[in-house]
Amino acid sequence: MKIMQTTLENPKDKTAVPFSRTNPFQAKVLNNVNLNGAGSSKETRHIELSLDGSGLSYVPGDALGIIPANDPELVASLIDEMAWDEEASVIINKQGETLPLKEALTSYFEITLLSKKILQQAAEFTENEELKKLVLVENANQLKEYTNGRDLLDMFRDFGPWKASAQEFVSLLRKMTPRLYSIASSIAAHPGEVHLTIGAVRYTAHGRERKGVCSVLVAERVQEGDTLPVFVQPNKHFHLPESQEKDIIMVGPGTGIAPFRSFIEERAVIKAAGRSWLFFGDQHAASDFLYQDELEKYQKDGVLTRVDTAFSRDSEQKVYVQHKMLENSKDLFAWLENGAYFFVCGDKQYMAKDVHEALLTVIEKEGSMTRDEAQAYLDDMKGQGRYQRDVY
Repeated sequence: MKIMQTTLENPKDKTAVPFSRTNPFQAKVLNNVNLNGAGSSKETRHIELSLDGSGLSYVPGDALGIIPANDPELVASLIDEMAWDEEASVIINKQGETLPLKEALTSYFEITLLSKKILQQAAEFTENEELKKLVLVENANQLKEYTNGRDLLDMFRDFGPWKASAQEFVSLLRKMTPRLYSIASSIAAHPGEVHLTIGAVRYTAHGRERKGVCSVLVAERVQEGDTLPVFVQPNKHFHLPESQEKDIIMVGPGTGIAPFRSFIEERAVIKAAGRSWLFFGDQHAASDFLYQDELEKYQKDGVLTRVDTAFSRDSEQKVYVQHKMLENSKDLFAWLENGAYFFVCGDKQYMAKDVHEALLTVIEKEGSMTRDEAQAYLDDMKGQGRYQRDVY
């Protein structure tokens, strides 16, 4: 399988344009394995891609963009629902470029996300009273609620019959956005390669099974030898300290481990003098301890000074990374006082907030400070670039 993207050439000097977001590189898949063990409720893919011939490079902390393709089953359901001709040619952009409808819905347009704007514009293509009512200004909250967790197929099924062509509908859609993933490798450790750690997103909502566009593409449809269109997205706000002497504390539960694997690999190659401490968490130690063998070897070799784990489903009381931070508050504060850099990667909604609160509590308690003083201490760390977050 190859996800098609065109390579541009500069007509003046005939040299290839550098690979980028608008001109992605077709990276060959070298390895694609599930990191979770038997009995896990999760599927986390470790993917290794070749950058040979791309001229692309990266540093630990950067992200890789993938331009995905939509699920062929979902595309088929949309075309079937609307009784469209999949070979019909549709205009896809302002430049007037065209694609066959099936290809446009597969590789060009975003079809799994609904916006307020799409529903408002679609209301003109139907006599459906329910939709006309939903898009009224006074029903803004209900409209927002409807868009949550629903896609184009839901809209087609819920508010027909429709009186619009395929062209009129695709004109409402936005272009597929690249999915960004924290890079999980050091190029110094794996020359010419880039590794990713991607959790497959699958859930049921509104009576239908839902799949993450890119994560499930990678989990179910991309085999070794296939190619994926990729580009490097630098992350200026998340990187190792310039001095190799500095200590680093890394908090990365679940797929949040990704950039820290790159940090650890990089520091192993350059034989950094600074200490490193990792907090990792997931559901079960037996099936969800991502990169366990590697991490244990790094600890044995002294590359990783400490590893503290929290497996939330292995005990009566759910234990998370922030609980491990509080348990080790004395040592944690001593590391901070010694100039350690503190990094967090992963879930923005809950985990990052809980870790932030735990960090404040550690500083307040061990530094004998008020909450405001602890906050000022943390703000000072931020100002020095010693508190960095890569959250999503």
